Amino acid sequence: MNLCRVRTIACLLFTLPAFAQTTPWTTALRGAWVQTGAVATGDVTLASKDAVAQIVVGDDENTAVHQAATFLAGDIEKISGYRPAIVSAATPDKVNIRLVTLGHAGIPAAVDTRGMQGQWESYRVATEGRNVWLVGSNPRGTAFASYTLSERIGIDPIYIWTGYRPEHRDPLVLKRTTFSQDPPTFKYRGFFHDDEDLLPRPFDANGYPLQTGDVPLEWYQRFFETALRLKMNMAAPYTRVHRRFEVQKLASDWGLYYTSHHYDILVSNPFGLTTFNLAAERGVKPDYNWFTNRDGMLKFWRGGLEENKSLDVIWPVGMRGTSDRPFTFPEGTTDEQKAATFREVIGEQVKMVRAEVRNPAFHFTMYTEMLPLYQKNPAAFDLPDDVIIIWPDDNDGHMRGLPASLGKWKHGVYYHLAYLGGNLSKQTTHTETPAVIAEEFEKIVKAGATEYMLVNVSELRDYVMGARMIGDLCWNAPKIYAAPKAADRYTGWWSHEYFGTDAPKVEGAYQKYFSLLDKPDTLWNPMVAIQTLIQGLYAKVGGTTAPAFNAETLAELQSRAKLLDDALEVEEKAENGLPLTERRFLQTDVALGIEIAHRQTHAALKLEEALRAPDAVRMWQAVYEARTYLELLETEFARGEYPPFDRWYHESWIRSTFSNNNPHRAYNQLRDFIGKEGIGSLPLPPPRGGAPRGPGRGEFELR
Repeated sequence: MNLCRVRTIACLLFTLPAFAQTTPWTTALRGAWVQTGAVATGDVTLASKDAVAQIVVGDDENTAVHQAATFLAGDIEKISGYRPAIVSAATPDKVNIRLVTLGHAGIPAAVDTRGMQGQWESYRVATEGRNVWLVGSNPRGTAFASYTLSERIGIDPIYIWTGYRPEHRDPLVLKRTTFSQDPPTFKYRGFFHDDEDLLPRPFDANGYPLQTGDVPLEWYQRFFETALRLKMNMAAPYTRVHRRFEVQKLASDWGLYYTSHHYDILVSNPFGLTTFNLAAERGVKPDYNWFTNRDGMLKFWRGGLEENKSLDVIWPVGMRGTSDRPFTFPEGTTDEQKAATFREVIGEQVKMVRAEVRNPAFHFTMYTEMLPLYQKNPAAFDLPDDVIIIWPDDNDGHMRGLPASLGKWKHGVYYHLAYLGGNLSKQTTHTETPAVIAEEFEKIVKAGATEYMLVNVSELRDYVMGARMIGDLCWNAPKIYAAPKAADRYTGWWSHEYFGTDAPKVEGAYQKYFSLLDKPDTLWNPMVAIQTLIQGLYAKVGGTTAPAFNAETLAELQSRAKLLDDALEVEEKAENGLPLTERRFLQTDVALGIEIAHRQTHAALKLEEALRAPDAVRMWQAVYEARTYLELLETEFARGEYPPFDRWYHESWIRSTFSNNNPHRAYNQLRDFIGKEGIGSLPLPPPRGGAPRGPGRGEFELR
């Protein structure tokens, strides 16, 4: 986006009335409905030193609506300093913010609810006299109307991750508003929080967060609040932890469908079969085998049903192993026999839930080995028609398949912003570009796979830009794709929304970032080179001939070093002049990823110089220069760790000593080399089948 376009957007921010319906990603949202000039006819004062509105929620409204009211009261207090009371009935002489779900009496004609009946999560926001009406076609629609109001009066939906505080307003005046939102493009849409390795809890003997320790409830609250503010309606909380009913009940009470991923059948937590002693608790043998323990597996799955049937759940069906591995069939089982087994298994699962739950929803996610098996002969699976068929991406944001025709089924997608698994691991910073997201979701929408969308965001902080983009696409895809260059529009809008008048410089930094960090391996290829070079340096100090460093790799490092120099310079210029909070967020969201690649690339080049050095003096000089780059990176990681993100970049079972996911590996290896004066050899990971890599799963397990 050029400067002229940014100026055009800036002008629109001050000229559009509060009731305007605009193309997504063209105008600012945060604070857009606040009256900053003279109070006009139809404006409503929500809070001032003289009076504070009250929030009206009927006692019979859904818990999701009550929770939205609680957040709204806190939001108005954050902005104005005055907290509205939450009451069950309106008071004529007060300003009333009224959260009402269609079907309740008293909604005035000014709200214009025509056509809303039976719609999915549509809503209206309208001012009428001294009332502000937040009306939804169903309870979630009402809640989303409230979250929309919160953003438009100044609350950043992702404030937990950006740290943004709203501008103080006293008085806080809402412009005259008439706003309508049609149903979302995707019916079910939500975040999957995977790879639970960072958050505070007890630590194991390695100093890593204990995999069997409980994640504090406050972190789930942060995840769920963010999802709701982005108008998501589904959550898959951590799946390889002690499953506490309070977590999924919290999600359901707040208005999020509780679900899980492809091997957590009927949310029964197969990972806990023995890890959390669930087989014993449910009175079954710990033998997760349909052919030898059919009744036991059915009983185990029923445990998930019985525990969660009172909640809003989208039930996963199918069959994989207990730790996200393919199910092991007896040797010689044909594809037709496998399909018949899945048909039988899924039939039993669906029948079990239907007997206990009214109008249940199911999803069958065709992850890894399941997709080609299904594609060979979809008819062999003969899935029940109320099972949503979920198509996966390749773990790196590109769809592996989509339905050529919908048939009698509804279809959806499982997508990855974060991922752990071999050469596609992306666990430290985001590498999914807006261009890829926009292109792939356009394919998804055109294919009609819009019943369900689950996106893997891990611990979310490092993926909020992509998460917000996907959230917007899930609501307004037709409007977004009605205009060209969706990805460019989003990057430009994001830069303006989060960095204001400095948007052109910031947008340039994001463009540099995504041009250089568009694949996971761009982050850790330099670290792999450093490890190879240190091995060679050990050999050199030991008096043996080290193999020459790969010329092609060297040329690539040299080329990227120049590009990374330029990118870092652009980012540093974008930081200059930003307020503290915005600067810190840009450092986390853009600078850190560039710095990881930049510091390690330059360190690798210095170590290559050391390997070629004609004498020890020049060798060690180059080694120390390499260390300086890596010490800078360690400082930059430390700067990114502040409450509540303490220890965010520390080693964990994912960022284990030898893992490519460990961004400290190069520094640690070089420090050890210097400490040992180059005498010895580089420690390497134990071979497969050697020392255990951590409880429950291997380093490169696919999810």
